[in-house]
Amino acid sequence: MTSIAFIGLGTMGRGMVGNLVQAGHDVTVWNRNPARAEGVDGVTVAGSIAEAVTGRDVVLYCLADDAAVEAVVFAPGGVLESVGTDTVVADLSTISVGLSDRETAAFAERGVPFLDAPVFGSKGEAAAGGLWIVVGGEAAVLDRVRPVLEALSETVHHLGAGGSGARMKLVGNLLVAAQLQALGDALTLARAAGLDLARVLDVVSVTDFRSPIFDGVGASVLVGDYSPSFALDLMLKDARLIQDLASTVGAPVPATDLVEQTLVTAVERGYGNENASALIKVIAERAGVQLPTA
Repeated sequence: MTSIAFIGLGTMGRGMVGNLVQAGHDVTVWNRNPARAEGVDGVTVAGSIAEAVTGRDVVLYCLADDAAVEAVVFAPGGVLESVGTDTVVADLSTISVGLSDRETAAFAERGVPFLDAPVFGSKGEAAAGGLWIVVGGEAAVLDRVRPVLEALSETVHHLGAGGSGARMKLVGNLLVAAQLQALGDALTLARAAGLDLARVLDVVSVTDFRSPIFDGVGASVLVGDYSPSFALDLMLKDARLIQDLASTVGAPVPATDLVEQTLVTAVERGYGNENASALIKVIAERAGVQLPTA
C-alpha cells in the first residue's frame, strides 16, 4: 500500500481519487475549496497542503490552470516548500510548458523527484480508471510510481526528460481540438445538405476516418447534450497554450488558429461552462443551421 497525497478534487480529481482508494492505497486529500472534499469515501481530509504532503510516498495534483498550480506549488506552505525529498511528486495538470519547466527545475534544486504527467481523457475516463498518462522525467522515478499511475489509467507513456509530458499533452490536445472543429464542420454541412445526422454518424463510425471523439461527441450532438465532462473554457485555455508552444518552437499551427477563434466566440455566447463540444453550436449558428436540442 502506498501513501498518497492528492490535491485537486475537481471534475477529474474526484474520479482519480476513487480509483486510488479502490486500488488499496492510503489517500489523503486537500482542496482549495474544502467543500469539494466532502463525500469522498475512504480518504483522509487534510487541513493544509503541508499536512497533506508530509511523510507521503507520492504527491499527485491535478489542477485547472497555471494560476492554480502556482498557488498550490510555489506559494508559502505549498508543495515545493513542504514536501520531503523521499517523496515523488507528479503534476497531472495541463499547464504551460514554461511553468512545467519551472517545476522540474525547482523540485530538482530541492532534491525532490518530480514528474510532469498530464492525462488524456475526461470525466468518464477519470472515473473508470481509463485515462492515458504521458510522462516526462527520469525513468527510474516513473518506475517507483508506475503502479500508482496504472491505477488511474489504461496506459502510461514515458516521453523522455522533464517537460516532455507537458509538451506531448499540448500536441495531443491540438488533435482533440482539430477533431471537434472538423466534426462540427462536417455535421453542419451534412445537415445543410439535407442528410440525416444519425445515418451520417453510422457511416463515420465504421470508416477509415472514424474516431472515438467523433463517436462520443457525435452521439451527444444528436440529442443536444453539451453537459460538461471537459469544459469549453478549459479548451480555450489549452488552445492558447498550444499557440504559445508553437510560437516558441517556430512551428505554425493554423488549424489551432481556427479552433481558437471558434472557442472565443463560444465563450462570448455563454458556452464556456458547457462541454468543449459546444463549439459545434457556434459552427452551426454561423451557417444558419439548426442542430438537435435537448
